[in-house]
Amino acid sequence: MNNQQSARPLAGKVALVTGAGRGLGRAFAERLARLGAAVAIHGMRENGPAEYGEGTTLTAVADEVAAAFGVRTVRLLGDLTNPGDIARVVDEAEAVLGPIDILVHNAGGDIAAKGGKPDPNDAVGIRAEDVSAVLDRNLLSTILTCQTVAKGMMERRQGRIVTLGSVAAFKGRTNGAVYAVAKAGVTHYTRCLADQLRPYDITVNCIAPGDTRTGRYLGTRAVDEARLAEGGTLDRIATVDEVARVVEVFAGPLGAFVSGQVLRVDGGSQCWPG
Repeated sequence: MNNQQSARPLAGKVALVTGAGRGLGRAFAERLARLGAAVAIHGMRENGPAEYGEGTTLTAVADEVAAAFGVRTVRLLGDLTNPGDIARVVDEAEAVLGPIDILVHNAGGDIAAKGGKPDPNDAVGIRAEDVSAVLDRNLLSTILTCQTVAKGMMERRQGRIVTLGSVAAFKGRTNGAVYAVAKAGVTHYTRCLADQLRPYDITVNCIAPGDTRTGRYLGTRAVDEARLAEGGTLDRIATVDEVARVVEVFAGPLGAFVSGQVLRVDGGSQCWPG
């Protein structure tokens, strides 16, 4: 392997990152671009990056990633709970960049039907419309997006799929219960998909972050300043880069024989089997 291949091992590859306008999604897109991949940058709203002060528009994010890392990008809008939108997003990505080699399905969130967090947000009180919204945004979108992208990968007999879970999936909790259930579903769907795609040389893995200092996380709750330390302890809130580094393993050469795995990126806050 020459020095250029070593520095940019994903050169020539095409990645689709959903929910890539801000936070972890943008960090995943930047990490893959740094490794040389062309990146399709998806979001649900053009102005989504501005909602928590992490950018201006989705178009600007795509342009900034392209300029910073010298790769091709394309900006895509769509509702990933809608099969028609998913098909269009994938078609548009491939029309501009080529067949998708890497899918990072990051879109999701504990978000109510009318926006914001569900209120109430416990196992008994959460409204039916919010149950549907949280399940659809997280579990349904994961299933539908993975199905659409996997079909093309199966034809080409190659690919990498990375889903986004959460440490919420591995512990019973009163608050955010349906979000936890949705992420538990994502975790097991990842394993099921990995099993089916083994004969096609397609890996499927899940990143399950703990608390991470995205704009949305910091902007929607009170945060203990001590947990914003950036070193000296693992009892803290992760930076987006600490989580995004894991995508390099799952999408890059090191992950060629790793599939069906769920990796918690939480500084060891959960030290029990998943």
